[in-house]
Amino acid sequence: MDLKQLEYFVRVAELGSFTRAAIALDVAQPALSRQVRQLEVELRQNLLIRNGRGAAPTEAGKLLLEHGRGILHQVERAREELGRVRGALAGRVAIGLPPSIAKAMAVPLIREFRKRMPDATLSISEGLSVGMHESLATGRLDIALLYNAGPSPDIELTALLEEPLFLVQQHTGKAPPARPRPVPLRELAALPLIIPTRPNAIRMLVETEMANLGCRPNVALEIDGVAAILDLVEDGAGSAVLSRNAVATSAHPQAFTLRPISAPVLRSKLLTAMSSQRPATLTQKAALKLIQELAHKLLAPA
Repeated sequence: MDLKQLEYFVRVAELGSFTRAAIALDVAQPALSRQVRQLEVELRQNLLIRNGRGAAPTEAGKLLLEHGRGILHQVERAREELGRVRGALAGRVAIGLPPSIAKAMAVPLIREFRKRMPDATLSISEGLSVGMHESLATGRLDIALLYNAGPSPDIELTALLEEPLFLVQQHTGKAPPARPRPVPLRELAALPLIIPTRPNAIRMLVETEMANLGCRPNVALEIDGVAAILDLVEDGAGSAVLSRNAVATSAHPQAFTLRPISAPVLRSKLLTAMSSQRPATLTQKAALKLIQELAHKLLAPA
């Protein structure tokens, strides 16, 4: 097996087509097919199912695809580390952010990254914590911000900050009090909630704390996505449990009222996450430091 064969196979499997992969790699399709076939012969496994619609990985191919992405990722990182001899922070850093965090941080992060590391490239993607955890493990992400992540042998977690959660309700038109009365969590259990599906971090936190009180949430609707949840709250379909930042970065923050949650106070823990299986490059370390600086500046509760 050589790196060229592995790269060709990964690209075909990801794009689902020899034709599209040949265009993306800028190689002749017969040469591409020949390299992938040689890889299959060497491994004594059929890696791709070829049909009139394209190509799809077999079970063996899916396994190699997962490993192949990580191997190619490591090779790229090795090149970056060797490049530091030139004295510049270079290479690519892939960062994953939760949607509400991305709205507040993406633009400042890109701006400051370009200023501090002009020779490096940055990729930012949005995602839920569970999906980003998997992407860190497979090498598709270098750094991610995760909510309430549990310990894992393949992921290195560092506490970043805590965000208090609020009961978010439709604004009725009346001027909200300067200091809204906190709503006890047991009282919140009687309200119809619009909440993400499991295993969303906020959903699991609400259910766990309510279970400790001997009650459970009244789930009116299960919706994944902060924007969709807020649209439904604005339409009067129910209430939500979200951070102040999630509401402040929405399209119509004035459409909502926020009440603190008490007995107990609910806090969502935001953590930085990196793979513990791959050494971080200097560029990744610099990007992590930048993320930490901006998070405390832009996201920390007042």
